[in-house]
Amino acid sequence: MNKYAIYHQPESRFAYALSANKLLITLRVAANDVFDSIEILYNNKYDFTKKYNVQLMKRELCDGTFAYYRFNIELSDVRFAYIFRITEKNKVYFYSEDGISENYDFERAYYTFFQFPFINKVDVMPLVSWSEKAVFYHIFVDRFARGDYEKNDSYINTKWDENIDRYSFTGGDIDGICNKLEYLRNIGITALYLTPVFESESNHKYNIKDYLRVSPEFGNLEKLKHLLSSAHEMGIKVMVDCVFNHCDASHKLFADVVKNGKGSEFYDWFMIDGERPDADKRNYEYFADCEYMPKWNTSNPEVRRYLTDIALEYINLGFDGLRLDVADEVSHEMWRQLRKEVKAKRSDVLIIGEIWHENEHWLKGDQFDGVMNYKLQKILIDFFGVYSIKATIAADRMNGLLISNIEQANAMSLNFLDTHDTPRFLRFVGGNMDRLLCALCAMIMFPGMPCIFYGTELPLDGAGDPDCRKTFDWTFSKQNAAYAENFKKIVTLKKQEALCGGSTKITAENGLLIILRIKNDEKITAYFNMSGRSKKVNVNGDVIFSLNCKDKRLLNNAALVVKNIN
Repeated sequence: MNKYAIYHQPESRFAYALSANKLLITLRVAANDVFDSIEILYNNKYDFTKKYNVQLMKRELCDGTFAYYRFNIELSDVRFAYIFRITEKNKVYFYSEDGISENYDFERAYYTFFQFPFINKVDVMPLVSWSEKAVFYHIFVDRFARGDYEKNDSYINTKWDENIDRYSFTGGDIDGICNKLEYLRNIGITALYLTPVFESESNHKYNIKDYLRVSPEFGNLEKLKHLLSSAHEMGIKVMVDCVFNHCDASHKLFADVVKNGKGSEFYDWFMIDGERPDADKRNYEYFADCEYMPKWNTSNPEVRRYLTDIALEYINLGFDGLRLDVADEVSHEMWRQLRKEVKAKRSDVLIIGEIWHENEHWLKGDQFDGVMNYKLQKILIDFFGVYSIKATIAADRMNGLLISNIEQANAMSLNFLDTHDTPRFLRFVGGNMDRLLCALCAMIMFPGMPCIFYGTELPLDGAGDPDCRKTFDWTFSKQNAAYAENFKKIVTLKKQEALCGGSTKITAENGLLIILRIKNDEKITAYFNMSGRSKKVNVNGDVIFSLNCKDKRLLNNAALVVKNIN
């Protein structure tokens, strides 16, 4: 037994509340250790020294380095105490706050047992009700659809079907999105994620000049309100991109600091080294290498108040979600304040942070509901796209992703194949549409909210920015009919009950990546074969989706989804 691998921490991702009376307890051990049994001994923390209950824990996840044993319990008394009893080769060990021991003093257990002292309802991270069945569609507004042909279009410098560059304006607008809502609903979309729509001189609008004025190229406030109400009438939620890390240098508050230097009442709203900001000297903090995007100083309570009020105004307009740009560069205190006030106004508003790397600190229930799931995207690229990992490693990394955060955060994270910031997935698979469909299917099967970048249903190709931001081809002249049919079948899988919550088991067998989802009596299993060789699968249930499968054999670039009712 590798004692150094054994780990547990109360009130963390290894012990947390799923609801006001449910706990999920996890014990980490070495992946290659074999035990006779691992049991949890538990009771009300005030009665533990007198008696305790015993429950066998199950090995549920393995990330290749560690395995994770879990115990899910519904409590009548939420004052919970527990230790672990580990049996290996008929020898018994105990694991408590004192570490691993061969004996345990139950009479003085109140000094050393693990405890979840009390489940306070306010500390439990709730699920946004509509998130379980959400299928998002990510729209880069200038490139999706044009609907207003009466507007002043002198700003348009690129025809709709021409090649684009970083400075192209093609004419997409809010009316265009509104006109395509029925189309989106018909392909299975239930929520929209819009890139910024507020006033900016760029095509992407991530350098905002006025947070409350709709950029005139896209329309106006009335058109935006009409889009929101029309979407809601169709049962479609709308999430807007919020850029609270930085603004444009032309923003009136930053412009005041440029003019008045330290004499400006807004000097401390930004982070400046010197009398006044100087773009040539670059003596202030800004986003990336873009000196025209000065960073807000969110350590300043006045800035937090200003930006939080903007978020509240977006909720007043009718937005159902906030996607927070460059979220890891903004103060945690900013996000805590924003969450508290937004959720007080509307508890069903979804808050998603753009975090590309480790994200546990933002997902404890006091800041974000979920994140942009770049970690999942990387696994999908490596397994389905560039073939840099085998099924075993893919399963290990997916399990590692599941264990890295609490279940509620996993359920509300935004899963995607590509975005406006990355190459199109079709580029990663070298134009192979079957591999793209397999990856899409795996994304739908993984816990969380699937998000489809506009044009994937065609599919659009493209390298990184700006090539990934091409215009949508509304003639559908190059759409592959078989691909489009399979695309819609995969998206429709999200309607299955087992894919809306429940438990997840991810394994690899015989070169196949296998994702199993279970909820109530419904079980859905997906098999993926990227091995280059035919594989047999023992199908037990009804096949609800198959790609390149024949006579219950999986061929290369294959996916098979089976539904079983217990």
